[in-house]
Amino acid sequence: MKVLVIGGTGLIGSKVVARLRDAGHEAVVAAPSTGVDILSGEGLDAAMAGTDIVIDLSNSPSFEAQAVMDFFQTAGRNIHGAEAKAGVGHHVALSVVGTERLPESAYFRAKIAQEKLIRGSGIPYTIIHSTQFFEFLPSMIKSGTQGETVHLPPALVQAIAADDVADAVTRFALEAPRNGMVEIAGPERQPLSALAQRFMSATQDAREVVADVHAPYFGAELQNDTLVPHAPPAFQGAQDFERWFAQSDFGGQAPRAAAG
Repeated sequence: MKVLVIGGTGLIGSKVVARLRDAGHEAVVAAPSTGVDILSGEGLDAAMAGTDIVIDLSNSPSFEAQAVMDFFQTAGRNIHGAEAKAGVGHHVALSVVGTERLPESAYFRAKIAQEKLIRGSGIPYTIIHSTQFFEFLPSMIKSGTQGETVHLPPALVQAIAADDVADAVTRFALEAPRNGMVEIAGPERQPLSALAQRFMSATQDAREVVADVHAPYFGAELQNDTLVPHAPPAFQGAQDFERWFAQSDFGGQAPRAAAG
């Protein structure tokens, strides 16, 4: 089958492309570097021709409220229009667990709008809601840095490794469309602040993480269960923090016990 992977040069996209090709499928990368612009539509119809499955892993370069909304709405309309012309049989999109529970966040509102376009497109679809990636811990820590402390919410997370996300995306893309949403998550549930402290201890970062219920996440305060599945996930990743860390670019030593 021909599978068009939008965002196929990114963290998850490159892994999905490799998995599809290993399985014998024609995986085509759609990205600015391959001549496909989902905002202008340039190159999209040509790349879409003969495509059976579209996997949309694109993300906005800006999280500013209007910019992120414009990105997902413009890209969504262009993608679905090209899919309709090409007769695509399955649209797969990667989104976030808890999207519908955090409308106070401009980013999450834009993801809600993206999902609404998918549901109304008439293209058979599967929306994959994923928990946070372990790989994003450094950026989460940076966003919460206040001087020599890091303020992050103690809300629960169930972080998942990018390799496990790629496995799940590939699996669901090759299955029949769900015409609904599935959730994927890692094997461990813990407070975000504690996970960050665990990572910082493992990387010899001596700063303290402050569990702050008012610390914003994508511009909004979290409830304790906003970011975790409320039912057993359809796919659970195999890598816990220790296993992920040991084989990550940050590894090389065994993680210390989590503080707090």
